[in-house]
Amino acid sequence: MGLSLKINGEEHRLDDPLSVAELLSRLGLDASRIAVERNLEIVPRSRYAALMVGEGDRLEIVHFIGGGNAPSFAPPADKPLVIAGRTYSSRLIIGTGKYKTYAENAAAAEAAGAEIITVAVRRVNLHDPGAPRLVDFLDPGKFTYLPNTAGCFTGEEAMRTLRLAREAGGWQLVKLEVLGDRKTLYPDMIETLRATELLVRDGFEVMVYCSDDPLMAKRLENAGAVAVMPLAAPIGSGLGVQNAVNIRMIVEEAKVPVIVDAGVGTASDAAVAMELGCDAVLMNTAIAEAKNPILMAHAMRHAVQAGRFAYLAGRMAKKRYADPSSPLAGLI
Repeated sequence: MGLSLKINGEEHRLDDPLSVAELLSRLGLDASRIAVERNLEIVPRSRYAALMVGEGDRLEIVHFIGGGNAPSFAPPADKPLVIAGRTYSSRLIIGTGKYKTYAENAAAAEAAGAEIITVAVRRVNLHDPGAPRLVDFLDPGKFTYLPNTAGCFTGEEAMRTLRLAREAGGWQLVKLEVLGDRKTLYPDMIETLRATELLVRDGFEVMVYCSDDPLMAKRLENAGAVAVMPLAAPIGSGLGVQNAVNIRMIVEEAKVPVIVDAGVGTASDAAVAMELGCDAVLMNTAIAEAKNPILMAHAMRHAVQAGRFAYLAGRMAKKRYADPSSPLAGLI
């Protein structure tokens, strides 16, 4: 006569009595990878062969599910970082100020995987001409030296500084800073634009520290800047990205690399900047003033890479309400 029972909420009819083990075999299920509940009581796997299913039984047969098989990881396709025709594999640029020693600075640069380092132009110490020099620890043949105009407040000061840098090392690729005041160290954007025009006419390839104003960033690009470098927050503040909306707009409109410069404090700040689509991040204080600069340099290296991967991957859409991760189909 057979018997009827429910399996996972569906009616089933059997022509003859079966053990749980026989039933699972008939259903094509691997007993080692499932769990069985009979009439609200879990059936131990050791009893599958002995326990017979009966008329009216209610069986639940469950297993683990997920979101599918993840493919093996391969780095996503990405365009390289190209500045003034030169290609770089690292998207982390670091400064050379505030370190306790040149040796510590060199170790941090190695840990960061940096290929570009910013350098200031300062007077030679005539009283100690044999003192250690930056070039003794950070080889200009290995790193791209990026002379900057830190401390300059006019276009003429910046021009004088960078002409000296070009004479000293032959560098054409430079970082322009023209500051507005000593308290905020914000860039004077009117003077910065004028200085950019002066330097470009003089043959320099100019990477420009600027405010997070999308319109001014575009003007700098049109004036010949080879990279625009909007601040995340005031220099040395460690506050992280304060205006993500403007940074994103600069990225969307720029035809040259966008490099967040100033205000990064920790690895998550660097990741945020890269997730916005920036091409690179420049930092100094965040590494140099960390309790362990070398470890922080390692952290920043991975944060920049992770942020770039996240940008390329495309983040999920933000939603107003919850959305369950596990499928509701097959719910017990």
